[in-house]
Amino acid sequence: MPGTTDRRLAGLLTLLSENATIVISGARIAKEIGVSRSTVWRWVERLRGLGVKAKGQPATGYFLEQVPDILTPDMLKQRLKGGLFGKRIFHFFKTDSTNRVALELGHAGKPEGAVVLAEEQTAGRGRAGRKWHSERAAGIYVTLLLRPKLAPVQAPLLTMMAGLSAHSAVQAVTGLTVDLKWPNDLLIRGKKVGGILTEMHAEPNQVRFVIVGIGLNVNQERFPGELSNVATSLRAETGKPQSRMELLVRLLREFESDYNRFVREGVGSVIARFESVSSYAKGKRVRVTNGTESYCGTTAGLGPEGLLQVEREDGRITAVISGDVTEAR
Repeated sequence: MPGTTDRRLAGLLTLLSENATIVISGARIAKEIGVSRSTVWRWVERLRGLGVKAKGQPATGYFLEQVPDILTPDMLKQRLKGGLFGKRIFHFFKTDSTNRVALELGHAGKPEGAVVLAEEQTAGRGRAGRKWHSERAAGIYVTLLLRPKLAPVQAPLLTMMAGLSAHSAVQAVTGLTVDLKWPNDLLIRGKKVGGILTEMHAEPNQVRFVIVGIGLNVNQERFPGELSNVATSLRAETGKPQSRMELLVRLLREFESDYNRFVREGVGSVIARFESVSSYAKGKRVRVTNGTESYCGTTAGLGPEGLLQVEREDGRITAVISGDVTEAR
């Protein structure tokens, strides 16, 4: 895959991480990963540019002051061994959009379970064509390739399922209280900390593949412009840095468990769980805005296909098929 991280560069990072604080000679590194010593020096400089605290010189050797929180495929595969998402991991230090890459992999016939990861996105996407702010090495920007045997009408439920997986992972790792806003936002104290973007390639009666993109704000300390009023991060909420590796491993394990349950038990399990953890599912006064109208009402649970039901002020119940749902204050 063009642009993916060179496996030897990832190998250099893994070698230094596994021997953190120990000086390793440039000659040994070059021999172990199969490049010249000048290449080792060049790559160490590149890692420094990514915020990795690598000390040393070509003449003496190199060591890490601390193990970096970079989501290298080697370390991730070790942690996910035997699982659905531990086999094919496509890592980028920088790409435009992990969803765009995953769509390519889907069309190219890559099997279910492929993972696309980026340390930084230049054109990260949210719902309705919005941009997703993707600061380098601060968040989790990951897309999963799935090939479920589902009818196209059921595929959007994977968005809600991914939200449940992320909800469980964040609460388990950080202890924070997380809310889910239908259909795809994770909130903490009303501010957005994560989002899901699901896209599919399907025929009228059959899904060919689905890609599920998940973005989580982990260690951002500030947000640009108007985002500062509506977005937050796990670091901002806990007051300390969080391990992206620990969070991602937990997220992928939760997702695999939830996905297996969804395939086995059907949509009911997702709908019931979503209603139990989301303050937006029932009894929330909201404003719904779509391409044709804007109206207020009170949420009245989810329908059998996962659509949010809203009781309007005139008593009519409307299923929200698309549009923005915001709390009406």
